[in-house]
Parts: sequence; structure tokens; C-alpha cells
Amino acid sequence: MPENRLRRARARAAAAIGASALLGTVAIAAGPVGSVQAAPRTPAAADCSAPYRIEQKLDGGTTWRMCWHYESKAGLVLDDVSYQPKGESAPIKVLTSAKLGQIHVPYDDGSNEYDDLTGQNFAQGLQQLDPAECPGGTIKTVRVPDAWDPDHPNVKGLCATTRARGHAYRMGEGGFGGSDSKVYQLQGKDLLLYTVNQVGWYEYITEWRFSGDGTMAMQVGATGTLSPMDYDAGDGRGWPIGKGAKDYATSHAHNVFWRLNFGLDGSPKSKVEQYDSKTTATAGRIPKTKTTRTQVTKELAGDAAAARWWRVVSTAGKNKDGHPRSYEIVPGHTTKYQGRSFTKRDVYFTEYNKCEQFASNNLRNCGAGAGKSVDKWVNGQTLKHPIVWVNIGFHHIARDEDQEPMPVHWQGFQLSPRDVTAMNPLTPPALSGHNGHTEEAG
Repeated sequence: MPENRLRRARARAAAAIGASALLGTVAIAAGPVGSVQAAPRTPAAADCSAPYRIEQKLDGGTTWRMCWHYESKAGLVLDDVSYQPKGESAPIKVLTSAKLGQIHVPYDDGSNEYDDLTGQNFAQGLQQLDPAECPGGTIKTVRVPDAWDPDHPNVKGLCATTRARGHAYRMGEGGFGGSDSKVYQLQGKDLLLYTVNQVGWYEYITEWRFSGDGTMAMQVGATGTLSPMDYDAGDGRGWPIGKGAKDYATSHAHNVFWRLNFGLDGSPKSKVEQYDSKTTATAGRIPKTKTTRTQVTKELAGDAAAARWWRVVSTAGKNKDGHPRSYEIVPGHTTKYQGRSFTKRDVYFTEYNKCEQFASNNLRNCGAGAGKSVDKWVNGQTLKHPIVWVNIGFHHIARDEDQEPMPVHWQGFQLSPRDVTAMNPLTPPALSGHNGHTEEAG
């Protein structure tokens, strides 16, 4: 790590440790009734001790269950994530584990490049949360491995709460929208888990959201403050900050990777499918669109396209309509960084290897010629137990409004259920018979 960033990080860390010592004397109250609490141990619950177990029932009857632990480089890791919507007799297992795979930060002027997880003490920068930051929820105590302050390794740093998401659905029935029209609607809530980790002058908010309809959303928000050391009026690559055009904040990228180990229906042996849609136009006719499916049987470095998507498909279970359960990968907005081979692709599917844990600067010795980044691991292996790596980039060209504190800028993606249940799991009882073709005969 360059000395200037190390010095800044240590200075910020020392301040954080001092604050932690003071805050440690303040009791953190548990959330009110209805907040996220440790679940009682049941056969259906994830297999971990109570402090590391999360169970939450959401509006509409869906229950999410999972375990968590905290690693010395990746920070928060979610384990054994399962989803049990109303009408399902048992939890549906979805993810064996999910975590950040890297936050890669290269500067536009070529002066610095950081791997914030494996090179910048991301996990050790876990911040203590104030109760006001976790309304209606519970702040869980995290024991930080290799803590900067070994006398205070415990940080109240994981918020588990629920948060309104707005409409889960809305459908009018009859009356053509008039006053006598029946409206079915539900205002949904998500289970929200998050931590805040400080790296240098930045603070990363890592969010995991779980919705009643089975959707999962993963995102990282960058906030904090602009580094006062990263100004250079002469490089031509920054943006003028402050009065006149004297100080230019150096532009840089945040390339965030997630590592997902699926375990659909309790089996690691998932399939991967790629879908591509092509539209052709013939003069005088309405254009036609055809969608084709490609089985991804070998490791793949994939590029997103306007009409391309992927799904991970269960080989061990089907929904009540007899369709294989799957989750679709839905990337959010991304700015692809072309400077490194591992950031040139949007998604990677690699065969499971315990050694392959981080998308860049992988610290483990995986053997001669194995490589230290995810692109090197795509080498033609047959996919039997696929690991999914999602890369979402953000090119940060600073602006006056980034002073101070910096508004959060988010980057992330969703995992959307596709045929996990036979119908929308939040369907009201009055519409429960509307499965398949329900048009009345004329």
C-alpha cells in the first residue's frame, strides 16, 4: 500500500478505535416488537448458533432464514440462505454462501491502484453503528478477526432490520379504473442487512436485501469524504472542486465484485443458462423477436448485452407447476473498466475451487500457474458446481456536491426468482386460482 494512503487509513482507524472505546460503554437497545431477532432453533432454521442466525417473516407470509459470519478480508459472509414463501411446507434453499469478492479502485492518472478487500484492511475497518442507523432492528455484535485494536475486537457493526420497499404489486380488477374497481395491492417490506466498512477516507455500506417475492438485492454504497491528498490541478483527469479551477479531485473507479455459491434445493450441482434475444425487421411488417437458450456447460467469462441474461437453474427441485427452480442475474448500471483483464467482463462462471476466493489479488496459493484473478480461472473446466462472480463498476468523477459528507453512490444487482414458485408468492387468496391461462370463454 502506498505510504500516503496507509498513513491516512491508520489515522482514521485510530480515531475510530477511540470512538469505539467510548461507544462501547453505551448500551445498544434491542429493536421493538416486530424487529429482526435471532430465530429460535428449529429443524427448518439455518444450522448455526443463535447469535449468528437470522430469521425474519415479512408481510405476505414469506420467511427468510440464513446464518452469517465475518471474515478477516471479505467482511460479512451470508451462509445457508433459504426462502420460504406462504404455501411452501419447507424452506427453499437458495445460496450456500454470498460475500463481496473484491473492491478494485484504480485512479485515472495511473498513480495508484487498490484492492480494498485483500490489500487495504477492508474487514478491519468495520464501523460501530449508532442505534439511529438501524431503526426498528437489531445491531449485532461482530468479532473482527485481526482487529486493529486487539483489546477491542467486538464491534456492534451489523444491522438487521426491515425497510419499506413500496408497492410489491398492484392490480385493478373490473370497473375500468372507476370508483367501483377492486384494487389488489401490497406495500412490501424487505429484510435488510448491512455493515459499514471504512477504507482510507471512504466508507462502504454493504447492503443485502431480501424481499417477500423471493427477490434478493446486493449493493454497495460509497460515502465518507473525498481524500484531501488526491488533488492534482495539472493532470487533466480530475474535476474542479471548490472555488475556481485550482483544485482538481482525481477521478477513479470502484469495481465491485460479488462471489455467489448457489445451493438451490440443497444441491451445489446447478446448471447455468444464457438467453439472447434478437429482433429482425421486414419491410411492411411488425418486427419479430426470437429468444434462444444456450446451455453454459463450461466455465465462462460473460459480457452483458442489451438483450442477454443468465440464470442459475436447480437440478434438484421443481415448483408446483413442474418447472425447475432458478434465479436470474439482473445487473444494475455499470461502467466497465478496461484497464485490467479481470474487469473487462461483467460476469464469470467458474467451477468451485475452495482456493478461489477473491476476484483480484487472491491471497491464497492456488498452485503453479493458477493466477491471482478470476479471469485466469476460466480455463475450460466443466461446470458441475458453478460459482458466480458479478462485476459492477462505477467511474467516480467527483463534483462539488461530494463535499462533505459525500452523498452515497450505489452500485449493485439483483437475483430475481424465475419459476421458484408456481405463482407470485404474495398473491392474495381471491386470486389464488389464477394460475396459467385464465381467460374466460367468449
